[in-house]
Amino acid sequence: MKQGLLIDMDGVIYSGEELIFGADRFINNLIKKDIPFAFMTNNSQRTSLEVRRKLKGLGIKVEDRHVYTSAMATGKFLADQSPGSTAYVLGEGGLLSSLHENGITLVNTDPEFVVLGEGRNFTLEMVQRAVDMILAGAKFITTNRDPSPKKPGWNNLGIAATTAMIEEATGRRAFVTGKPSPVMMRSARKFLGLETSETTVIGDTMETDIQGGVQMGYKTILVLSGISSKDRLSHYAFKPDLIASSVDEIEFPLAWW
Repeated sequence: MKQGLLIDMDGVIYSGEELIFGADRFINNLIKKDIPFAFMTNNSQRTSLEVRRKLKGLGIKVEDRHVYTSAMATGKFLADQSPGSTAYVLGEGGLLSSLHENGITLVNTDPEFVVLGEGRNFTLEMVQRAVDMILAGAKFITTNRDPSPKKPGWNNLGIAATTAMIEEATGRRAFVTGKPSPVMMRSARKFLGLETSETTVIGDTMETDIQGGVQMGYKTILVLSGISSKDRLSHYAFKPDLIASSVDEIEFPLAWW
């Protein structure tokens, strides 16, 4: 039985623009041992190529088969649910590309879906148009509900804030496709060709990576190199199978392999 990994990036591999110590060795070790893995990110802005370029700039060279984004999960979900459907999109590169590749037609009037992703290029006028479309019957999908880090100078409002604005204006709750939604957790596993019992999730966030993995029946590893701290773990009704300071501490084979 093969075993593989779904790995979060920000807080696990890098922090902002800085590589987390030992992360490059960890990934090179996976490649050397031929362990299947994919970086699983909620960021829908970047294409797979852009993700790879960022990682390459940090000294980590991977292929397209090593990247799975919420944009990819969203495109696949819409193609499965409503092949050849139409969508009005508030989002950028990666999301637009994925929807196009999955046969979804992007329109400015009378869409079947309104799809929200990260971005800084859409305006309040575009948001109002999306609100009107949802009130007229379009179904509302958001690629994730990641919050803003609430730091001065942060250059992204946070998709949770934009989602909440549209939800309040329409009275309609968004359907979320990104982590910890089973939509992305399941499609990422299938992207790697793994079964449930063969899948381990590595992340730094209890509310997304670890919660999503636990709900799907995957093994989970929490690293403390991102936003989670050990003294807050007792606040959660679920727990990871392993806790490490960083990926540099993780040794293979894992105890459950």
